[in-house]
Amino acid sequence: MNLRNMALCSMFFWLICFKVSAQENSNYPSLKPIEYKENVRAPFSAQELGFLEEVYGEYLDQVILNNNQKQKEIKNLLRNRIEYLQINDASDQKKCEMLSEVSLFDAYNKNLTRDKKFNQDLFNPLKYNFNFYSRGSQMYRVDGTNYFILIRSQYNY
Repeated sequence: MNLRNMALCSMFFWLICFKVSAQENSNYPSLKPIEYKENVRAPFSAQELGFLEEVYGEYLDQVILNNNQKQKEIKNLLRNRIEYLQINDASDQKKCEMLSEVSLFDAYNKNLTRDKKFNQDLFNPLKYNFNFYSRGSQMYRVDGTNYFILIRSQYNY
């Protein structure tokens, strides 16, 4: 019995050392806490609720509205992190993924469809599988236009 306890303690010790070592060797800089602007305290606008209903349908309450943290994340995304840019000068345009290459986020609503024409005032970014939670900012180009969708990282906007 004593030998068994020693073996378990030794194994536990090595696991702890390995875990600490793995954390120290991370190549990623530590992330600062996400700070939300004051505007995330305001309730969802009618347009924002429409965007959410389109994407989440009958699951809206369960996934978003009954989760305060998720509400903050969505409000922060829609209000502070997404920007639409019109860049007419070709020399200023960056190569980036086209909107048509981004799949639809249809996990909750299989009837989602792509917009036929881009209108930044009516565009629902929640419909698309954008990389909203990457460490860096992301940019996508709207096909056939000079419009770009910039999604700022939640860690440095």
